[in-house]
Amino acid sequence: MIDSRYLEDAINLDLEKKMVLVAGPRQVGKTSLSLRIGGKSGYLNWDIPEHREKILTRQFPPAKNILILDEIHKNRDWRSFLKSLTDDISTKRKILVTGSAKLDAYRRGGDSLQGRYFFHRLHPFTGDELKLSSQSDWKQLLHLGGFPEPFLSGDKNFSSRWCRSYRVRLLEEEIRSLENIIELTKLELLGIRLPNLVGNPLSLNALREDLNVSHQTVDRWLQVLDNVYYTYRIPPLGVNQLRAVKKEQKLYLWNWSLPQEDSIRFENMVAGHLQKWIHRRQDGFGEEWDLRYFRDTAGREVDFILTLDEIPKLLLECKLSDTELHPPLRYLKKRLSETPSWQVYFQGKKDYETPDGIRVSSFPTFWKEWLSKYPM
Repeated sequence: MIDSRYLEDAINLDLEKKMVLVAGPRQVGKTSLSLRIGGKSGYLNWDIPEHREKILTRQFPPAKNILILDEIHKNRDWRSFLKSLTDDISTKRKILVTGSAKLDAYRRGGDSLQGRYFFHRLHPFTGDELKLSSQSDWKQLLHLGGFPEPFLSGDKNFSSRWCRSYRVRLLEEEIRSLENIIELTKLELLGIRLPNLVGNPLSLNALREDLNVSHQTVDRWLQVLDNVYYTYRIPPLGVNQLRAVKKEQKLYLWNWSLPQEDSIRFENMVAGHLQKWIHRRQDGFGEEWDLRYFRDTAGREVDFILTLDEIPKLLLECKLSDTELHPPLRYLKKRLSETPSWQVYFQGKKDYETPDGIRVSSFPTFWKEWLSKYPM
């Protein structure tokens, strides 16, 4: 068990200034984090009937306690409700709001909260947060994923059962409460299908044919899965000079243990580490980092590109083992010669730099060096 989550200090500092919103997937540790920060006395959960009544009638704990409102976004007027709380000078208090959906995606009426809060996204465990050092520890993270309960169990069978149950609860409790979707069975089929599509350009037409639904429907369902932190998508780096594709997005899962192939699972785990770092830099530092990938009309592809203010700052290719250098990475490095470039692997011992400046090393080595330059 780790002592604290990586956002705890940042949230405590922000609570001194404004209301704080924390979003992230179900069971990623938001409630545990909020209770560590504010304690049980100020905790109210919209999903608990007794708590909901207290929220609606404003039976709040004394102002000296941090008020924690969990899943409040399921109230259709949640934005107006929070605005009224923050604007009421007679009840000035620290307010921490947590939710298992993208809070900015559910703006059902009410006044804007702009300027009244700081926002953080809580991610699953990553190697740096767990302070992993051995290959066996990283292997456990790869196969069990970073969600606290399955990872801390240390049991692959438990993790598999947890994942299946998680998908059902996501549909029955989360999506049903937020969206008007009749064909939940087909949406579940989509959720089952997606781990096989991780890391590939996403074809909505192929999914439409598989599920026998309209293009508009599958597009909406994918957005719903993004909104409840089941999936996320990254766009290509559109560069005219490189004949890069500009529309085809790649899809990844917040739970990277779901893909069956180790090579795909590893790529998804790397994406998860990068996305967590990017969200921390965006939410905590206000920096415009983004995650992209490269693919051109000739089919050359590089897994990840980190950009700052739309300028490439890192080229990264993932391989399960320390194999030969990926030719498209070398191609892209020649055209973006000033951009630091890495090929990282999960299994192997090589650590060297090519004559054209590409570093080949293990992912833990890369991650340690990257965080030393750009800490979270």
